[in-house]
Amino acid sequence: MEEIIKSLNNLSTLDDKARIDLKNALHLKVFTKGSFILKEEMICRHFYFIQQGLIKLYSFKDDKEFVQKFFVENMIFTEPNSYLKQRPTIYIAIALEDTITYTLTKNDIDNLSKKHHSIERLFSKIYQQAMLEMMDRISEMMEEDASARYHKFTRERHYLLQRITLGDLAGYIGITQGSLSRIRAQKL
Repeated sequence: MEEIIKSLNNLSTLDDKARIDLKNALHLKVFTKGSFILKEEMICRHFYFIQQGLIKLYSFKDDKEFVQKFFVENMIFTEPNSYLKQRPTIYIAIALEDTITYTLTKNDIDNLSKKHHSIERLFSKIYQQAMLEMMDRISEMMEEDASARYHKFTRERHYLLQRITLGDLAGYIGITQGSLSRIRAQKL
């Protein structure tokens, strides 16, 4: 938990009282490999601070799996649209490994933000970062071809290659596993 507080403090400086209140509000939640954290039509009610493990956020379109993002240690997971609007999600989140998280509910965050301006500022930065990452992902899918997306993934997220399946990688890139095999063969 200390690493999570330290990471959050690095993102936006928290005063001592805010750090203590934030730490006291966090709740441990453990997911075993294969456990669903979020399913279609559920409302996302938590922020998850990942201490250990791997989460995949994905959806289906025309019976094809589209992987939006992978979340690993020291990352923050939520489904922003569902969380902020408190409406059902179109996404599914699953633990690809045994995953240890600390959670905050929307109510916890709202109360902490009212009490501490530094926490309000922290979550404002988290929301901004999530929006920027979402826009980067949309741009990547629209502007880059599959080969470029694959090579970018292997450069920037190489640490995931031993932790995800080729099917998950293909779903992230937005292609079939057969197309992924052809792209990988070109590299050899």
